[in-house]
Amino acid sequence: NPLGPVNLAASLQLSANVPNFLAQEHAELGEGYLKKPFVVKDGYLETPTAPGLGIEIDEEAIQDKLYTGDWDTPRWFHADDGSVADW
Repeated sequence: NPLGPVNLAASLQLSANVPNFLAQEHAELGEGYLKKPFVVKDGYLETPTAPGLGIEIDEEAIQDKLYTGDWDTPRWFHADDGSVADW
């Protein structure tokens, strides 16, 4: 789950409803993005219970992280055959 805290919140909601769920990967807990970042308690993340995905974006904190220019998804290619590679 390297896509950030919003994706983590969505993944936790889904994972909480999958009977054979085992583990959730995460890269960060939302510091600097969420008003209440996730907290690891005894090795676990609690499923957020607030409305929606259970999180609230800290809009003031993310102002310096917003990119307003033109952006294009980088593309990677396998050196051996030139086929498109996943990131």
